[in-house]
Amino acid sequence: LADMVGASLEVMKTDSQRMRGDRPFVFTQLKTAEGLNVVMDFLVHEGMLSSRHKD
Repeated sequence: LADMVGASLEVMKTDSQRMRGDRPFVFTQLKTAEGLNVVMDFLVHEGMLSSRHKD
């Protein structure tokens, strides 16, 4: 979306670091699943959810 609206990912990263401090954030590209595993792992470990894998 950033490319389509002319947003700078570097500015977004700097803003996220400033606003979130030590709290985590991740950039994702769900069309290609980039970053999806990071989000899923966080939800499983920090959210204390069980992981389910499709066979």
